[in-house]
Amino acid sequence: MGNDECLACHSDATLIKEENGKQISLHVDDAKFKGSVHSMFGCTDCHSDIKAFPHDPAPAKPVCATCHADQQTAYDHGVHAKAAAAGNTNVAKCQDCHGSVHEILPPTDPKSKVARTNIPQTCGACHGQKFVMASSGVSAAPFTSYQESVHGKAVAAGSEKAAVCTDCHGEHDILSAGDPKSPINKFNVPVTCAKCHDNIKQQYVQSIHGQAIARGNWQAPVCTDCHGIHTIKAPQDANSSVAAANVKNTCGQCHASVQLTKEFGVPGGRVDSYLASYHGMAQKVGSNTVANCASCHGVHNILPSSDPHSTINHANLAKTCGQCHPGANDKFITSKVHLDGTAKADFGSKIITLISRFYIWMIVGVIGGMVLHNLIVFRKKLILHRIGQPRVLFRMTLAQRIQHLTLLVSFFTLVLTGFALRYPSSWLAMIFVNELVRSYIHRIAGVVLIAVSLIHIWYIIKTEDGRRLIKDMLPQWKDVTDARDAFRYYLGYSDQRPMFGRFTYAEKMEYWALVWGMFVMASTGLMAWFKVAVGEHVPGWWIDVAITIHFYEAVLATLAIIVWHLYGVMFDPDAYPMNWSWFDGKMSIEQYQHEHPLDLLAVEKGAGSEGEKEPAAAVEEEQPETTGSRK
Repeated sequence: MGNDECLACHSDATLIKEENGKQISLHVDDAKFKGSVHSMFGCTDCHSDIKAFPHDPAPAKPVCATCHADQQTAYDHGVHAKAAAAGNTNVAKCQDCHGSVHEILPPTDPKSKVARTNIPQTCGACHGQKFVMASSGVSAAPFTSYQESVHGKAVAAGSEKAAVCTDCHGEHDILSAGDPKSPINKFNVPVTCAKCHDNIKQQYVQSIHGQAIARGNWQAPVCTDCHGIHTIKAPQDANSSVAAANVKNTCGQCHASVQLTKEFGVPGGRVDSYLASYHGMAQKVGSNTVANCASCHGVHNILPSSDPHSTINHANLAKTCGQCHPGANDKFITSKVHLDGTAKADFGSKIITLISRFYIWMIVGVIGGMVLHNLIVFRKKLILHRIGQPRVLFRMTLAQRIQHLTLLVSFFTLVLTGFALRYPSSWLAMIFVNELVRSYIHRIAGVVLIAVSLIHIWYIIKTEDGRRLIKDMLPQWKDVTDARDAFRYYLGYSDQRPMFGRFTYAEKMEYWALVWGMFVMASTGLMAWFKVAVGEHVPGWWIDVAITIHFYEAVLATLAIIVWHLYGVMFDPDAYPMNWSWFDGKMSIEQYQHEHPLDLLAVEKGAGSEGEKEPAAAVEEEQPETTGSRK
């Protein structure tokens, strides 16, 4: 029989039959058939049971395996055939992917359902339908994710090189990921991705991860563990798992695991120690340029530090660090990124651990002592508090107030910007635009603080008020007896309040603590700021020690200001709600007489309480304020 004889009936578009209550079209579009890959065949080549027409009963369905035996064999081993055998009626068959048997086009035809750029949509006809896939117990999410991936977007844009479903899963013999022969089985993923990324695969197989996979270690990462499976995005995409800001989380999936440490001897705590370093904290704040795991260890070519080709091998460290720190040398690279305090840690790490412990205990002791001291003082003064006295006496000169205000602003700016880096997930980090802005503000405030300290040194050397200030601030044995008498008085063992001079023992302690803190914070801060230059003269671990001291000294100073200084000038019942001398230099005579009776006595007698000298404070008269301490 010829095709013309078949088409005499089947060219009729209204030709239908009913099967199981459904109407099925028997129409064959001659034009489309002639354009298909089967156009060279006659109708009876496939419908071989038809010998004459009209024919009855209906012909049997053609068997594709008659010509495509290899493809059918492959299909029979795949997940689709197995699902069909289990009774799933939604499983894809030949015509679902290739189209109607009379209209099948070659893969080279752009209109073909299996043309490369059309494959995602062909697979998505089932795998993109949530309810269809749900009935099969399979999620439709992978297809949706693929569409948003770097591969899916490239295909949608017309690329014929980007990976499509069949590149990874296969064509007819699609197997589950658990099948050792599946191209998406974990141990086969590097070879599958190498179809497009062979140059990267060559690096990977030589890496510590690739070698582990080759040994059969299924816990070692392959391409999809880092890049994702269907959700693969370009590294420049902020949502990519390998974007600079997300690398720490991707690597942390394995390297933050306790099991990895115990089972394979991989050093633990690497993620935590990175996050605690400047690099980790700056990245949390929002830095896009700070080093991440891949910056130092490499990307696909990750090797152990013992390997001469490793980017973190000692011989290569200066070059690796030099990518961000030009001029890094052998001394600079002795500074560690992953600090720890274990017994096997290097000398610098042990020193940092000891310093950390020392400061923690010192903070507890010093701040705890300050709290106890202030509670005792607060209790007694609350009982004796008197308010409503006029402010008619000068406590601070204009020059002193300017220095104090500059110190106050720069100190709290440093506190906010410093702890924003240390605690990047806190509200502090949110008040700054990004890490670059925060770092500039922190450095500027540091320069201002150092400058006002140098101005203060000039002030106490060159001016009469300054020389008197430093002289009155010098510790004396009387400060020890004053402290003793103060505790006796505030605890109720004595009715006699100690007679303080111009500065109490508490104010002197605070002043000299400030001097010490300025020296420590300025020196360690400058070491951290100019680490490369400093690293040319000292071992790198010195900088790590400096950063540790800088942090703990900052904690100590901040708590001391809050607990000690702010209590004395704000929360002390005698000063509440605030000692306004920092603003206009004035205090009430009654308050001054209460706190500094010996110095006020000098005003009345014209001589200091500890020898002949001008009084440090004087009662205000009708003359205008001068820059000196006397009116």
